[in-house]
Amino acid sequence: MRSICILGSTGSIGENTLDVIARHPDLYRVCALTANTQIEKLAVQCRQFKPDIAVVRDAVGAHQLQQLIAELKTEVLHGPQGLIAAVMHQSVDTVMAAIVGAAGLLPTLEAAKAGKRILLANKEALVMAGPIFMDAIAQSRAELLPIDSEHNAIYQCLPHSETSSHGSYRASGVEELLLTASGGPFLKRAIDTLDLVTPDEACAHPNWLMGRKISVDSATMMNKGLELIEAMWLFDMPEDKIQIVIHPQSVIHSLVRYVDGSLLAQLGEPDMRTPIAYGLGWPHRIDSGVKKLNMMTLKDLHFMVADAKRYPAILLAREAARAKGTAPAILNAANEVAVESFLQDRIKYTQIIPIVNQVLQEVVAQKATSLELVLEADQQARAKANMIIKGLTR
Repeated sequence: MRSICILGSTGSIGENTLDVIARHPDLYRVCALTANTQIEKLAVQCRQFKPDIAVVRDAVGAHQLQQLIAELKTEVLHGPQGLIAAVMHQSVDTVMAAIVGAAGLLPTLEAAKAGKRILLANKEALVMAGPIFMDAIAQSRAELLPIDSEHNAIYQCLPHSETSSHGSYRASGVEELLLTASGGPFLKRAIDTLDLVTPDEACAHPNWLMGRKISVDSATMMNKGLELIEAMWLFDMPEDKIQIVIHPQSVIHSLVRYVDGSLLAQLGEPDMRTPIAYGLGWPHRIDSGVKKLNMMTLKDLHFMVADAKRYPAILLAREAARAKGTAPAILNAANEVAVESFLQDRIKYTQIIPIVNQVLQEVVAQKATSLELVLEADQQARAKANMIIKGLTR
């Protein structure tokens, strides 16, 4: 039986993880659950799974949660130190890292240092601190399993043997990785009307049910840029060997091209429980609750190049990937601030990527030699983005 800590249990990944776990009470025990501000939802989860630890954002939320679950023995903590305590709990051997944004970096890094099995659904750990995070994985011999549907699909299509591990896939004949993308809700919308896009429209993803921030990233395709950077670290592949392909049906979740001409793909329903179950069960397969993909009812599968005019975020991400160092952290921080401002109706949808571009040009990237430098770059980028937005909204 594996003991699980879920960082971000009230989000879509967290809820899907608990759904899969509930199907296998003989295989998994929930040891720790964490949330930001959804206290009542977390209380319901605590009553069902009875974790040893529950963590929320601040002391006010902790007091509220404590009152809601007073009958349980669950220890209630709060803040960044609470998150670290959750992953470091002596019973925890598996951490689902599903906190969206930079807030998930520190506890996920601590889990890596401690040698836990990490189910990585948080892009920012690798985008912000790729070399530091992967070094921690190597030093502690932690297990790292990607949960993003695209990276999980690639992982399933890669060779796994004593001679094939993270960092040696090219030696096993892998030539290229292909990340698929649905194209988001504006794939066919006239570009000259995108400045009229509302937050609700941007969050209406055609295939996936996701949180609002990641839904906006999917619309701009910044999520695909971040996934590209993440894939570079996960699979030790150079930026120019990772392609992004528009696939509106979201049936093929990603592909791996080999030097012999083979192209391997992972197919399935667009349901995050599939990669979650894969990570939880590794190296075995377990039931996920996802309905079977009926090949007989599939319509034509379409593929197209990602248009740079429609999705300039991809070019920015490639620029940051080539620059390396703290550039990806700057990209991510600026994007987080800009997306939040858009969701608050402070800026237009079409201003998100220009703001990120301006921050990338004005905040000087450095070598990512320490976590402190990465976090400093993150704060500088946020401050610069807020300054730019303030000037736009006067």
